[in-house]
Amino acid sequence: MSLASIFNIAGSGMSAESIRLNTTASNIANADTASSTAAGAYRARKPIFAAIQQGLMNGVANGFDGQAPSMGVQVKGIVQSDESLQMRYEPGSPMANKDGYVYYPNVNIAEEMADMMSASRTYQTNVDVMNTAKTMMQRVLTLGQ
Repeated sequence: MSLASIFNIAGSGMSAESIRLNTTASNIANADTASSTAAGAYRARKPIFAAIQQGLMNGVANGFDGQAPSMGVQVKGIVQSDESLQMRYEPGSPMANKDGYVYYPNVNIAEEMADMMSASRTYQTNVDVMNTAKTMMQRVLTLGQ
């Protein structure tokens, strides 16, 4: 593995964690939105990650297209949580349905905050990896002097 591929791996991790931070922020921002129907209520969203290891599992020195095997993180998609919504009896609310219930999102604020802290720290770790690789490359360039 070359030092250049480290930038691609850390960059894909940073991109994935950025998406994770954005979905978490969206969940927190919509945590108190109300709806009169279950279909109209906001549902928490989570990104699905997958590791990219093309060509590595088969012991192939070069990837499928003749280039070095690629590694990193890929965002497969963003899915909605299937946990049940919160139904609250609030007959005086303008969002209440005919039975007096209001639907609230299935967002757990404590879980979202923990997820945000984890994503933020993982993003920072990838930044540190890139900075370390950059420092190593700079030191290699000064070896010949």
